Amino acid sequence: MGEVQGAVMLIRSTWTLATSEPIALPKSYRLELIKQLHRRMGLEFDGEIPAATFSGIVGRSRAAGDFVSFGAEEEFRLSLCGLQTEASKAIADLDLTDGLELLGAKFQVLNREDEVTSYETLYQTFVATEPECPNRFELRFLTPTAFSQGRVHLPLPVPTLMFRSWVERWNHFAPVYLGSEDLIGYLGESIVLSRHRLQTQSFPVHASRVTGFTGEITLQVLSRIDPLIANVTALLMEYSRFAGTGMKTRLGMGVTQLNQV
Repeated sequence: MGEVQGAVMLIRSTWTLATSEPIALPKSYRLELIKQLHRRMGLEFDGEIPAATFSGIVGRSRAAGDFVSFGAEEEFRLSLCGLQTEASKAIADLDLTDGLELLGAKFQVLNREDEVTSYETLYQTFVATEPECPNRFELRFLTPTAFSQGRVHLPLPVPTLMFRSWVERWNHFAPVYLGSEDLIGYLGESIVLSRHRLQTQSFPVHASRVTGFTGEITLQVLSRIDPLIANVTALLMEYSRFAGTGMKTRLGMGVTQLNQV
């Protein structure tokens, strides 16, 4: 473990959307939307590890053929998370008060909520102060989640793959280094999947589709775990809300919610 050298901003911004009339968008709308938002924010749409994650438009929608429909008088949510200071400031400055227009359709913005923190704050809260941590965590995956395994995409919540996803993102952006393979190995041996309620769902990516999982899981902390590993687990669970889980989080996959237990 390294020492915190400085604060790097994290943000999670969520807009509540609605439409006065039904809207139908192609299932591939997320790519056009996130590119549009990146242009408005002045952010580059590249990089192996994305500096911003994206949810797409989440809510009660209906898929039929190549289109997805959003009903009138329903509420939907759109989230953007910044994983480093430049992206976080760009998201904080993004003004959608006039609504969100996409492919000839328009959503009204009803509300915006911002959650702002830093890697330093998260590390101090969950690790440095050595708090007592819960022995289980419940995660909900709001959009299809999968892990890249060479040429194969694995739609299963394997704990080691989830931890690797979060640790790699943390180490890439944070001013404090958590550790890599040894840490991931300890986490994989100490935290087990104890319950799940999942289903698979396809997600359009460019001209192809990726099968991912959505739903809820419970991760159980085994007894006699090193307290430091337990604290790092709690840190990574909180971080997953910003970083997402698995592949293609820039395009709307892997949106992760930490439930209260």
